[in-house]
Amino acid sequence: MTLKIKQLTGLIIVLLLTISVQAQVSLPYVFSDHMILQRESWIPVWGSAEPGAEVTLTFADQEVSTTVDESGQWKIHFAEIEAGGPYEMKIYEGENTDASITFQDVLIGDVWFASGQSNMEWQVQQADGADEEIPNAFNSQIRLFNVPHDISITPLENTLKTEWKVCDSTSVKEASAVAYYFAKKLQTTANIPIGILQSSWGGTPVEAWTSREMLLSEDVMRNKVLENDTVTEDHFVKDSLDLIKFWDIVYNPKNGMDTIIPKPNFKDKEWKTVTVPGNASEWEPEFYEGMIWLRKTIELDAQFVGKELTLNLGHPEMNYSLYFNGAEICKTQWNANLTHDYKIPAELVRKGENTIAYRMAALWGGGGINPPAEEIYLSNGSQKLSLTGEWKYKKDLEPAIPTIHNFQYYPTYLYNAMINPVVPYGLAGFIWYQGEANDSIAYDYRTLLPLMINDWRIRWQQGFLPFLWVQLPNYMDKDDEPADGKWAVMRESQTKSLELPNTGMACIIELGETNNIHPTNKTDVGNRLAAVAQKLVYNMDVQSSGPVLKDYSIIGNEIRIQFDKVAEGLSTSDGEPVIGFAIAGEDQKFYWAVAKIVGDEIVVSAKEVVNPVAVRYAWANNPDCNLVNSAGLPALPFRTDSWKVITQK
Repeated sequence: MTLKIKQLTGLIIVLLLTISVQAQVSLPYVFSDHMILQRESWIPVWGSAEPGAEVTLTFADQEVSTTVDESGQWKIHFAEIEAGGPYEMKIYEGENTDASITFQDVLIGDVWFASGQSNMEWQVQQADGADEEIPNAFNSQIRLFNVPHDISITPLENTLKTEWKVCDSTSVKEASAVAYYFAKKLQTTANIPIGILQSSWGGTPVEAWTSREMLLSEDVMRNKVLENDTVTEDHFVKDSLDLIKFWDIVYNPKNGMDTIIPKPNFKDKEWKTVTVPGNASEWEPEFYEGMIWLRKTIELDAQFVGKELTLNLGHPEMNYSLYFNGAEICKTQWNANLTHDYKIPAELVRKGENTIAYRMAALWGGGGINPPAEEIYLSNGSQKLSLTGEWKYKKDLEPAIPTIHNFQYYPTYLYNAMINPVVPYGLAGFIWYQGEANDSIAYDYRTLLPLMINDWRIRWQQGFLPFLWVQLPNYMDKDDEPADGKWAVMRESQTKSLELPNTGMACIIELGETNNIHPTNKTDVGNRLAAVAQKLVYNMDVQSSGPVLKDYSIIGNEIRIQFDKVAEGLSTSDGEPVIGFAIAGEDQKFYWAVAKIVGDEIVVSAKEVVNPVAVRYAWANNPDCNLVNSAGLPALPFRTDSWKVITQK
């Protein structure tokens, strides 16, 4: 019995030693089953192992060996391989004849790195057409890899745990919609496997994705980078804990307020009186962030009593609870619906005084009930009672929400955790959708975007890798008169960045939504971006751009504008006369211009401008414009002047 125990113990030790040895070699998570490796290019593969050990990799009839360096790192390159597969990759350590790691179902194709903020992160299941697309999404020739959110003060060697997935009705749901439709178009037309390596995070600025060394090379961000040198990992931990507390307060009423304040007999006489529609930025003399309560007492006659009523809140902020005569009607989280109407049960409605109470999170400068006033009412089906006007208002009835630093917005931290770990994975190019978070420094974006592009190209060491991006669409309120706007300046900065070699841009100036920074039509965005890739990278005969300003001349009171990329000619998207042009004289006062298509030119004039010196097209946050080429692609916004612009709005 003792001998058997000793033999068993010895066997366990041998097994543990074997596992230990085999576990020494490891690779970043970007290498996994179902991955796509870049075709027709040297394929880098890297990892870690015991210093001095020999690591051997086999793949597609190639065998490559290397010795692990003193720091425990190794890297090899496989020779170029044409698109195809599936293959198997095996990694051996030392003299072992059994592979330590095996990756199966590996394809060779084109890998596109998709990055940016929320409009790149916006998922297929959130976008238009999801119900039709998701059930039919299976395509073994498209593979998806999503880098998990993470931040770091210093560059990391690996991402958080994740893996490549075959595109199917499950994996596609959370994939970037723009990147998915981009991949789908390319896979169909180029007929090769397409991989999407996605690394994105909503609300983040371009500097978060750029390395410290590169940011320090330019004045525009140097001081901001250096200011962060006092940040430590302890700050990250505290911010994470504060964030849990933050959302707990937002989502869950504290101090029993939800059982006290909504009651009809609650005394709110001492509360501040505010006007609805309105929000906390109007009700408070200084910036406020926290939980607010609103109450309104209304008189209802017999025509409303005994009936189920509809209460329409118009356009409130997204996190709120609504109460009627003390009863909770709704409790919403991130309710971005276009309408906010709720049924009030007949048994809650009383003749005479009735009380509406409203708990809301005032976050990031918001918090309130927004216009239009006519959409804020109580209805019995045939009559509407306006709920605008005076409401009672009170803040600080619940614990203060902690200040969240959101370190993902800080320079370099996303580069360190979500870019560096996948460098230098072989790529066909980059696609990028971002800019909204930098609109307060829109002019500097023409420095910051090229800075990041150069940074990534240098890090990847694969030459001038194609870099394609989406220009910001139309958004925000429209202007009755020609006006400046920070998104107009941002689009100009994005266009200026095309001066870098091997770059391309998809113009979507008409695909936005006035009241939605996340327009849900991602199919056309992905397809337009794919068209840019088809033209620039795959040398396909496609029209990838709308008309682009080529030159202009001033003759009398007219400006004649010439365009490139008109295809077979200029026209308008709606068949109506051309709109969107404004001209100015030396006084720099712009007026809407009458525009006519004359061949491949646009001729503009305005009766208010006798001697024009400058012309602008689609120059606004949310411009009305309709100039397209024969392929139906919109003309790129532009201006011919370099006058200082106002970008507060």
